Amino acid sequence: MNNFAKHDLTDLVGKHLIYTYENGWQHEIYIKNDSSLDYRVCSGSASNRCVKYQSAYIVQIGQNIYKASWTEPTGTSISVILNLRILLLHCTSFFPRWVIDDPQKTVCF
Repeated sequence: MNNFAKHDLTDLVGKHLIYTYENGWQHEIYIKNDSSLDYRVCSGSASNRCVKYQSAYIVQIGQNIYKASWTEPTGTSISVILNLRILLLHCTSFFPRWVIDDPQKTVCF
C-alpha cells in the first residue's frame, strides 16, 4: 500500500537542481509547477541551451522520489528520476536518429 499521494508535488515544485552526468555534462532544472519545468544545458555539445516552460508529466513515485518526463521540439524524449531523499537524479534521453546523425541541426531549436 502506498503511503504517498502520487500527484502531491509540494516538496518538488520550486526546486532548482544542478546535476552532472557521468560523461561530465552539467545541466540544471527548475520545477515550475505540476506540469512544466525550465532547464539549461551548462556544458556538453548543446551547452548554453535554455528551455522555459517545457510541458512535462511529473509524478511522485515514492516518498520524496519523483519522475519528470517530456518530449522536446527536436523529438528527443527525456525521463528524469529525482530522489530528493538522497539528492540523486537519474536521467535517460532518447534521441531521434536525425539528432544522432547531425547534432548541429539542434542549434535551431
